[in-house]
Amino acid sequence: MPGRTPGPAAVEARGWGWRHASRQAWAIRDASFRIEPGERVLLLGASGSGKSTLLHGLAGVLGGDDEGEAEGELRVGGRPAASMRGAAGLVLQDPDAQVVLARVGDDVAFGCENLGVPRQRIWPRVRDALDAVGLDVPLDRPTKALSGGQKQRLALAGALAMQPGLLLLDEPTANLDPAGVVEVRSAVERLLERHPATLVVVEHRVEVWLPVVTRVVVLGGGGVVADGAPDDVLGREGRRLASEGVWVPGIPPAVPGPPVAPPGADLLTARDLAVERVKGRPVASGIEVEVREGAVLAVTGPNGAGKSTLGLTLAGLLPPDRGDLAATDALAGGAGPAPIRWTSRQLLTRIGTVFQDPEHQLLARTVRDELEVGPRALGLDERRMSPRVDELLARLRLDRLAAANPFTLSGGEKRRLTVAAALATAPRVLVLDEPTFGQDARTWAELVDLLARLRDGRAGDERSAIVAITHDLDVVRALHADVLELGAAP
Repeated sequence: MPGRTPGPAAVEARGWGWRHASRQAWAIRDASFRIEPGERVLLLGASGSGKSTLLHGLAGVLGGDDEGEAEGELRVGGRPAASMRGAAGLVLQDPDAQVVLARVGDDVAFGCENLGVPRQRIWPRVRDALDAVGLDVPLDRPTKALSGGQKQRLALAGALAMQPGLLLLDEPTANLDPAGVVEVRSAVERLLERHPATLVVVEHRVEVWLPVVTRVVVLGGGGVVADGAPDDVLGREGRRLASEGVWVPGIPPAVPGPPVAPPGADLLTARDLAVERVKGRPVASGIEVEVREGAVLAVTGPNGAGKSTLGLTLAGLLPPDRGDLAATDALAGGAGPAPIRWTSRQLLTRIGTVFQDPEHQLLARTVRDELEVGPRALGLDERRMSPRVDELLARLRLDRLAAANPFTLSGGEKRRLTVAAALATAPRVLVLDEPTFGQDARTWAELVDLLARLRDGRAGDERSAIVAITHDLDVVRALHADVLELGAAP
């Protein structure tokens, strides 16, 4: 089939660059390197440095001239990357974007079928791939019933089943629990041993992939700024790379101090709460929790345990299955005790929500417009709105992107934008699902500091309550969070 190459594929970039059609700045430019067949490369760089764009280019899915402008050459297996789609298995940052079919088994089989793999070989590959990534669900399980982390494993299983000559992974462990991170990395290692392939993996947390990779390539300022063996690059360039936002083992980012005062009044309380997305199928039950002013509650637990569903329920976006969820008078302010019954305007200043998938809440044509959606809905005039928006743009390093289309941002930039949009309405409670997803060390520190300021109510503001659904134990520690750990789904 066109695009298939036997065995590991070579990769070469010669002054390659890409600019999105709606952007003046290049996403990546003047990238030049060669990856030999079978090499295992960790691709690093600050948020927005072009890592995901490069992977999309190698997979041949950037689109044509109407999608953007390319320069230079990008080749896979000695041929233009755009003509070699069958040679690459790509796992995207957003697993929802890769779910194609309604059932788990069919979805994993989809890539193999497109490549013309004989039917009798497809289903053994599907089962092996699901076992390898630890996704223990029936083949006929609806894909819509999977959690975000489970969809991440599903996407990886689909790529592994293809047995590609080039495996491209864009933050494949970002939404996984700690056990899932190890399972996914081990699955990739087993695939490479059984079916050798060239590996290019993007991951901010370097230590996860150091046991696997043989080379580190760092993007910055448009092109390649460091390239070599992991120990050489991280040892020789570690301090400089850390200052530019690269996660470097042994050089942790700065963290804020402890809360300035003990927790205040309860704002939300849950008693014997059960939560569900599909009617009649609760994913977590018996939940007892208080969401308190001036405190952070971290919701942790394995993928599929109901963390995101609980977050949406606390945020007033899903009705409880059973039990009691009540807003206290300090939060409700006359709106009534049940957040699910509040209007969208009542929610705006009371409970802000940041979804796991940033694209599910992008509404406007520019980054600045996105930050103005909430304040405009509250009736703020330009004089009051502009300073608030300007501060958020600057604090979260989005000011240079103010006029950009939100959908052209990197995954980490989209995450910061959705956090900023929620903060723009100054909610008393903020519910965030994987708030540090896709962040480099510098933007992680700035985001965590901003959340600490919200918790502490600095500059005369009221103290807010924060609910963070997260697998990032560093953010749990940095924010001195109380922990609610949900168990495995029934």
